[in-house]
Amino acid sequence: MKRFTFLIAAAVLTATPALAAAKSAPAADYAVGAQYDTTHVYVPQDQFDTFVSSFVATFGGTTSKQGEFQVTPTKSLTKSQLVLTPVGTVSVFGFKTPIPYPFGDERTGYLVTDLDAAVKSAVGHGAVRRLETFPDPIGRDSVIQWPGGVNMQLYWHTAKPSYTALATVPENRVYLTADAADTFLKGWAGFAHAKVTADDKAADGAEIGEPGKTIRRVALTSGYGKMVVYVSDGQLPWPYGRDMTGYAVSDLDATLAKASAAGVETLVAPFQANKRRSAIVRFPGGYIAEIHSDKAN
Repeated sequence: MKRFTFLIAAAVLTATPALAAAKSAPAADYAVGAQYDTTHVYVPQDQFDTFVSSFVATFGGTTSKQGEFQVTPTKSLTKSQLVLTPVGTVSVFGFKTPIPYPFGDERTGYLVTDLDAAVKSAVGHGAVRRLETFPDPIGRDSVIQWPGGVNMQLYWHTAKPSYTALATVPENRVYLTADAADTFLKGWAGFAHAKVTADDKAADGAEIGEPGKTIRRVALTSGYGKMVVYVSDGQLPWPYGRDMTGYAVSDLDATLAKASAAGVETLVAPFQANKRRSAIVRFPGGYIAEIHSDKAN
């Protein structure tokens, strides 16, 4: 009897480290690369071409062939086109029908290697599905929401795409209050295998239109690209909080000059804060974006 008890105890002791390792094993990373991650831009269909032209004139790059598709699981029709620039890619939609729920407020689309597994991982890290996974003309999609109301689309392509690597990786700009910030950051870091590259708890609020205040500014990077999370009181003046993506350029003034010539409106003139020089612009069709340079030019 004593020998039998000893064998059981030995087996438990031997298995315990393996069980602990299994429980602590990190989730798989389903990211493909930042050049496959797109900001979703919804514009009036009659301003579709004007927006695309202005975006290319500002940042350079190429476009996919424009088409009209049903990209939602319920009946709809939209113009659709990819704009691939050296500083980031956008998926442009110009709906010719009313936009079905919950589309229109997802900020980004992230290509993943395994959609079902990625959605399961996201839910396991605190996200919720906004609808069931569905097929589209070139693959499958799902829309999820993270704490704080951060909406994004995960997608998978039937035919594997091949895009050129970006010259600079854009930032997904997330605005949160302290109520949701830590929960979001923990969930996103776990799902995306994101690394915090900076966490400044006394950053200059001037970067988000709140001069004289201090904010928390968290920068992260992952296989899904860059993200910056601004944690503040949420009392943001226009147009802060409407900018979903920040584009890094080598010469801010030259970029703004090209943008202006292409009909882009500067909403916030260039200013210096938190070791970068930034401006906020609005493209034809209403898309608002931040543009910055880490050099004082």
